[in-house]
Amino acid sequence: MSFRRNNIKQQPCEVIVGAQCGNAVLRGAHVYVPGIVSASKFMKGGDVVSVYSDIKGKCKKGAKEFDGTKIFLGNGISELSRKEIFSRFPELKGIGVRMTDPVYLSPSFDNVLPSYLFLQNLPSAVVSHVLDPQPGEKILDLCAAPGGKTTHIAALMRDQGEVIALDKISNKVEKIKQNALLLGLNSIRAFCFDGTKALKLDMVKDTDGEPPFLPESFDRILLDAPCSGLGQRPNMACTWTLKEVTSYQPLQRKLFTVAVELLKPGGVLVYSTCTVTLAENEEQVAWALKTFPHLQLQRQDPQIGGEGMLGAGLSSEQLKRLQRFDPCVVPSQDSDTGSLRDARIEDTSWLANKDCIGFFIAKFVKCRST
Repeated sequence: MSFRRNNIKQQPCEVIVGAQCGNAVLRGAHVYVPGIVSASKFMKGGDVVSVYSDIKGKCKKGAKEFDGTKIFLGNGISELSRKEIFSRFPELKGIGVRMTDPVYLSPSFDNVLPSYLFLQNLPSAVVSHVLDPQPGEKILDLCAAPGGKTTHIAALMRDQGEVIALDKISNKVEKIKQNALLLGLNSIRAFCFDGTKALKLDMVKDTDGEPPFLPESFDRILLDAPCSGLGQRPNMACTWTLKEVTSYQPLQRKLFTVAVELLKPGGVLVYSTCTVTLAENEEQVAWALKTFPHLQLQRQDPQIGGEGMLGAGLSSEQLKRLQRFDPCVVPSQDSDTGSLRDARIEDTSWLANKDCIGFFIAKFVKCRST
């Protein structure tokens, strides 16, 4: 858990970065050249600089100063001069500022045991355990990029069976393949394919294991659905419109319908999002149970997050079967959590919600054929 440090002296030499780069710095990253928007006029390599995030996106590329809204991220050492950064942009891709005194002391895990580790947020790791894949099964990760959950599923299966990963953006699919290769996982097959079209509607021609797939082809399916992403943190800039936030529910339902058709009777479907809205989470569960009466909501293991939110018409028992990580609703509490081994379930749940992203998980089992 990181805490803000307020005693860092701000330097006259400034570097302005974009909001996404700023979020990465808060997570422990250094500043890479593509994220740099502006730098002071006389900045040289080796200078101590103060790094700020342009949270409103108002700074012009290559500006020599910026007086708009900016958030201080900490100090670092410039690896390059201003001239080197902007005269050779966009060819440069390495570190532009090496953070030495960040506002939040979040450790950087860049290139730490890359062949052995894939970093994930806590709820993202919990999802794969909730899915509970078994060796020899055929698993579908319907919206798989960047592949953290895909590789985790394969690892939990001891790389025995088949994990199909779909994403409709080709460079993201290549990233999944690279991660599988890096981690030495051979059970993963990744395809560039639109998940809403993954159901094969005619039985005439076999696609030889490639999408689209015949109905009832998979033992377990993970639908980590596209969503508004309002649970992602740190996030210093909210650029979503109401129209954008409400646009995801229909797409999620299309994907869910395909997933139900592709799931074998007795199979498990896990639905997850990295957002906190009722419409994309509990309302989707209520819709699914009404639309597909052969689906049953299941208890989850492990159960680390809190229960579901009221407002979608779900019963108290149904809400307890959901898992919601939501740091914005965690009250302050005086609990002795120094020893997790002796901590109560309520304390570990409180800790998990206090220091992670917003996330939602629901687990279903398909009782019979559609």
